[in-house]
Amino acid sequence: MSVRDSIVNSLGTLSDGLGARMPGRGLDYRPVQPVGWYAHEQAVTRLVESFAAVPAGERVRLAKKTSNLFRGRGKTDVPGLDVAGLGGVIEIDPVARTAEVQGMCTYEELVDATLAHGLAPLVVPQLKTITLGGAVSGMGVEATSFRNGLPHESVLEMDVLTGTGEIITCSPERNVDLFRGFPNSYGSLGYAVRLKIELEEVSRYVALRHVRFHDPVSYAEAMGRVAETREWEGVEVHGLDGVAFGPGELYLILATKTDEEGPVSDYTREHVYYRSIQHPEGTIHDRLTTRDYIWRWDVDWFWCSRAFGAQDPTIRKLWPRDLLRSSFYWKLIGLDRKYDVEHNLINKPRGLPHRERVVQDIEVTVDKLPEWLDWFFSASDIQPMWLCPIRLREGVERLSNTGEVLADESNPWPLYPLKPGTTWINAGFWSAVPGDHVSADAEPGAFNKVIEARVHDLGGHKSLYSEAFYTREQFESLYGGDLPEELKKIYDPQGRFPGLYDKTVSGA
Repeated sequence: MSVRDSIVNSLGTLSDGLGARMPGRGLDYRPVQPVGWYAHEQAVTRLVESFAAVPAGERVRLAKKTSNLFRGRGKTDVPGLDVAGLGGVIEIDPVARTAEVQGMCTYEELVDATLAHGLAPLVVPQLKTITLGGAVSGMGVEATSFRNGLPHESVLEMDVLTGTGEIITCSPERNVDLFRGFPNSYGSLGYAVRLKIELEEVSRYVALRHVRFHDPVSYAEAMGRVAETREWEGVEVHGLDGVAFGPGELYLILATKTDEEGPVSDYTREHVYYRSIQHPEGTIHDRLTTRDYIWRWDVDWFWCSRAFGAQDPTIRKLWPRDLLRSSFYWKLIGLDRKYDVEHNLINKPRGLPHRERVVQDIEVTVDKLPEWLDWFFSASDIQPMWLCPIRLREGVERLSNTGEVLADESNPWPLYPLKPGTTWINAGFWSAVPGDHVSADAEPGAFNKVIEARVHDLGGHKSLYSEAFYTREQFESLYGGDLPEELKKIYDPQGRFPGLYDKTVSGA
């Protein structure tokens, strides 16, 4: 069978299992029934038993087919851990505004369960298939991060399967070193099987203001000011992010909760959300339902759906509406990885070299944002770029200072270099450059290495969900020093999980 035929056959099954739709709530809305405590306890028992079945000395990993990571993983013949029953919401307490959630529960499932009570997680990462456990052990960021921090900051308690095969409960008062060291550990210490999180009230709609700027300096000043004051022109701002199409075309996206009735936009048909924010001058307005606002970027995977032709007006009319979602694009990416579609069907016939994937989220402080934008847009033709401010949540003092392993008390989450009182800007860019972009004889990852060096020069760092090229010394200077290994001595003394550096840089 040819590569082309294999792709066509695979595409024939991509839309299977999407399930029944609920009228009036969006094509992909499903009512969510909590699984309850009994089913959760049964699932945890199966998980622990599957861990015990892995031969001693063998590395352990999840039996999970999907991932939101853009880096390779080492292959193994050892069966993965059974997490089949850990993908739901256990229960919601609408009075206390909390939810008990299983670690493999997707944010799509979680949001649909909480919105039924007029509530939502404090931070919802942009893509529906991201899991709560993944966002907490990795890094999740969204437009509420300027006031609510990162997903792990609204966790009240966690049960973690550690490398000893035990389920350990941690919280701000209990097993604090695991609780504070778990964010950005990427499975090197264990996997969250239950998380109790805070929720906040939401409105029925979200009013949007898209404000254009023509230079990075005034843009950065405005973004920093809104992140601190939480208002724009006297109106409260509940969500804040932005898009840069170049150093002369930058937009703030200001979101305000509202229950006022009125027309709303729909970006699941012919219109594309990120294109709707572009305009020559001043401010334009828009409105979305709260659910559509939460998933506004998922419909076209920000702007990455254009790589599959989904933004071409003719193709979009034919594209199934319920397949305008990141989970479907991930399947297309999987096919590309398997068959090297872009090179074999597009670049190779034209005599073009392989392209270097440039998929990264970096962070610099808001005062360094203009310098970063000027450099990046002059160094590549990649555009647009997503920009999202982050400020650690107020009230960090609720965290206990106990735990002998935790040396730096000024950093509440020591495996990730964000400190209280500082506005950081997450910059996300997801594209590719020609393999010879840096030089004719460039090694793999050449431009990504240039980016890492430039970000480091600006005092920044990056998320570890994608490829990283740091030396171990550089890595330790950014992500907790000796602390990851000190924590592993306690929670994974036999090395059943790969270490943080091995997993995120070496691809173990």
